[in-house]
Amino acid sequence: MTVRSDRRTAGGTGTGTDPARIRNVALVGPSGSGKTTLVEALLAHTGVIPRQGSVLDGTTVCDHDPAAVRQHRSVTLSVAPLRHSDTKINLIDTPGYGDFVGELRAGLRAADAALFVVPATAGDESGIDPATIALWDECAAVGMPRAVVVARCDQARADVEATQLACRDAFGSGVAALYLPAGDGLYGLLSQGPGVPPPGADDARAALLEGIIEQSEDESLMERYLEGEEIAVETLIDDLETAVARGAFHPVVPVCAASGTGLDALLELLVGGFPSPLEHPLPFVSGIDGSDHEQLGADPEGPLAAEVVRTSADAYVGRVSLVRVFSGTLRADTSIHVSGHVPAPRSSPENAGHDTDERLAHLYVPLGATLQEVDECGAGDICALTKLSGAETGDTVSDAAHPLLLRAWDLPEPLLPIAVVAHDRSDEDTLARSLAKLVAADPGLCLERSAETHQTVLWTTGEAHADVVLSRLRDAGANVDTEEVRVPMRVTLDHGAKVTGRHVKQSGGHGQFAVCHVEFEPLPPGSGFEFRSAVVGGSVPTQYVPSVEKGIRAQLERGLPVEGESHPVVDVRATLVDGKAHSVDSSDAAFQTAGALALRQAAEECGVRLLEQVDEVGVSILDDHLGTVLGDLSARRGRVLGTDPDPSGRAGRSVVRAEVPAAELLRYAIELRAMTAGTATFTRAFARYAER
Repeated sequence: MTVRSDRRTAGGTGTGTDPARIRNVALVGPSGSGKTTLVEALLAHTGVIPRQGSVLDGTTVCDHDPAAVRQHRSVTLSVAPLRHSDTKINLIDTPGYGDFVGELRAGLRAADAALFVVPATAGDESGIDPATIALWDECAAVGMPRAVVVARCDQARADVEATQLACRDAFGSGVAALYLPAGDGLYGLLSQGPGVPPPGADDARAALLEGIIEQSEDESLMERYLEGEEIAVETLIDDLETAVARGAFHPVVPVCAASGTGLDALLELLVGGFPSPLEHPLPFVSGIDGSDHEQLGADPEGPLAAEVVRTSADAYVGRVSLVRVFSGTLRADTSIHVSGHVPAPRSSPENAGHDTDERLAHLYVPLGATLQEVDECGAGDICALTKLSGAETGDTVSDAAHPLLLRAWDLPEPLLPIAVVAHDRSDEDTLARSLAKLVAADPGLCLERSAETHQTVLWTTGEAHADVVLSRLRDAGANVDTEEVRVPMRVTLDHGAKVTGRHVKQSGGHGQFAVCHVEFEPLPPGSGFEFRSAVVGGSVPTQYVPSVEKGIRAQLERGLPVEGESHPVVDVRATLVDGKAHSVDSSDAAFQTAGALALRQAAEECGVRLLEQVDEVGVSILDDHLGTVLGDLSARRGRVLGTDPDPSGRAGRSVVRAEVPAAELLRYAIELRAMTAGTATFTRAFARYAER
């Protein structure tokens, strides 16, 4: 991490820019599509970096292990600012692997539009790959305005026209070419130049104009166009921005990063066709107590409301928080309030909500891993804050005197568990510290410490995510091993019985005396525990009846041994029918012990049945994979409950609902992705315990 101490104020590449002159653009696409290469080309083209180098994530093109550099960048969110036509453009390079959808959503939260990068070889027979379509759906789900870049046009087998058609087939009729390749350059379909129109230009221009005009606010424009009237280019450019901002129209620009072809055209699209922060709806805001607050706008003079979209740690400057400012202005040397109210699925003792005041000393403009110090950061812009010890990804940053809370974005549900353990006792403290930092930084990670299995389990979003998490733990100095994840089980009594719990001890002085006769019987699944008292004649004094219940409940939680392990007991009714007490030696503790002994005695006489956790899953799949998924669920001992149309309304997709033993789902995130080519997703929730 490089920190430059010379400050820049409004007007430089720093902050203080009018929100109308800011564009926050997330680059989205699968790994290997060329996103990072495109960012570097744009930075070099605008003079931010030299052509031969890169500052993203602190790496350079001449690193000793370029493959390792690309792997690191492909799973990490980074920001690179540049200027074009007096407009600041924050390019947000998002991860391309499906496992890192948490960082992708964080990048979309910080952005006002998405630039979808597709390689020019995607027009071959295989079409747009499923991972790309899944990422497109992620953007569509949050209503993000989108455009498409056809990248790597200099590759062998590159076919720009075929790729544009493939994008239209995969993403919908809203996709239309804005430029066509023409010799060594591009031909603009709106401006009709420069040069001679390439073959197919007339049809492509007609499709483009119809797509733009359809979204125009001027309802008479389509009629005038159909009547043959020539629509002014200036009008079309204005309507292009409107069409893109509405999220229903997606222009396509071919770009060759190596030669620079298309970079100017792309920059013009970013400035003239993408919405500014003023046009993008802000997240819902409330008081930290949940009270209503007026909706904010991208006003530098408004109340301060910003959000941490990425958290990282650096060996030299400590914790670095990447922040999008939605309203107000962040200024150095001021007090701020950090609020973190984390919703499910990350809610746990390790992911608890928090509110704290902190002193903000320095602000920076991020350029990959390089930080340029500035004095302030206004609404609509992105900056980096250092040494905020209490800030985590997803937290709200506001004025200490007027704390606010932004509604969190939808977090991905981590569904692949890995159990981690310190290599030896000397590594336990390092592992605990590293886990805390990792969970604070990663929105797709959930930490669970199971009181039943005594395991530390990290819930991740996929195999690649799990590998990166383990790698980051080891890079932080934690000597960590993994072990098989154990799924908690339950037991219940096989049948009913009347037993005696007897606890009698005499060793001088006050002794211990308690006898209870208890009838136990199993209950239907999901009934829990019931306790009744049928004592008559005061054989068990009234004050000791709750003691018997307390002792039985404690033994239920401690569990009964089955196959060498103890498991909690569920679905049992206990009826206290009789007993004996001593006027001197009986006590609350004695009757608690007697109640526990009664349950253990019942288990010996009745026998127990082992129950396993069953989860209800919902698998969203393409209809082409329906048979494969149904067969696989059956092989996992699953019970299919039904098949419904996809609630999003997407054609050709269905949701399969089923009940599946939790032990069969430990690697389902990996195996489902493999059997459906990455096109399926699933959810899971506890349903019940059932006999194995």
